[in-house]
Amino acid sequence: MSGERRRPGRDAPRDAKLRAAEPREEGPRAEAGPRPAPPRRAGARPTERLPLVLTVEPDDDYALLDCGDGEKLERYGPLIVRRPENQAIWPRLRPEREWDVADAVFTGDTDEEGAGRWRFPKVPLGETWPLSHRGLSYLGRFTSYRHVGVFPEQASHWAFMTDAIEAARRPVRVLNLFGYTGLASLLAARAGAEVTHVDASKKAIGWARENAELAGLTEKPVRWICEDAMRYVEREVKRGSRYDIILADPPRFGRGPKGEVWQLFEHLPHLLAGLRDLVSDRPIGVVLTAYSIRASFFSLSALMAESFRGMGGTVESGELVIREENDEPRLLSTSLFSRWKP
Repeated sequence: MSGERRRPGRDAPRDAKLRAAEPREEGPRAEAGPRPAPPRRAGARPTERLPLVLTVEPDDDYALLDCGDGEKLERYGPLIVRRPENQAIWPRLRPEREWDVADAVFTGDTDEEGAGRWRFPKVPLGETWPLSHRGLSYLGRFTSYRHVGVFPEQASHWAFMTDAIEAARRPVRVLNLFGYTGLASLLAARAGAEVTHVDASKKAIGWARENAELAGLTEKPVRWICEDAMRYVEREVKRGSRYDIILADPPRFGRGPKGEVWQLFEHLPHLLAGLRDLVSDRPIGVVLTAYSIRASFFSLSALMAESFRGMGGTVESGELVIREENDEPRLLSTSLFSRWKP
């Protein structure tokens, strides 16, 4: 799908040292050889609904203004941001003068960390700036690998999750794996859930805690766990823990805090096998998102359906896309997803 999605302490850039600016890296412990495949589950496969395209529309918090020629022009709150986008192989619609008004432009032309790889044509900007999503305050961040501390296409999953939490009218437990800067965790907590947020990057956990403070949610029941996601899931299964909603947003490749290696195609079946065992008796859903992989959502759908054999329900799979804000809006595809619902 879109270009390599990198986060501090989890993804390895194709052409450089491990990224230190965007957390997205966790995985199973290093092993001498490939793990045997998880055993096949018994029972009928869930019903499958596909393809499903989840579209993020422009609003006051965020808008994709234009994209093309390998770049995208976005509005994050008050700032206009210009950065690379490998999926945008078509021509731009807006004239160059509208691109030239960007407040921040990713250049990637230095080895500096953080905002050092960005250019600010109007006024110098710091590494962070205040943003909000549906009234929840958080910080945008200019990072070394062109990301800005939030992935707006995830808003479709956030809405699914928060609507379900509010409709449940009961205590809901949420597990957020590869949780990055914590927006999903904070939105779930604000909606009334008890949340466990897991990320292998200490830097990412620090960012998430900072966002919790800015949002005024430090007293909400959120556990911040800096650990390898696969290892945490395996331990939770042994403990007999259960969750009503599980979010997993793994990288294609990553390294955990103790040298664990994550290879999505090798380890994702094991992760989903563990997640199935963590599903509560009153589940709401399991949501999986995948970026930068050479696969189709059909692959994710088949894996999700096999992992949840005998559980009933429906597996919905497709793409997350963002609609442009212009007179002839196009859709920018950002990632694949699959989710199981009871």
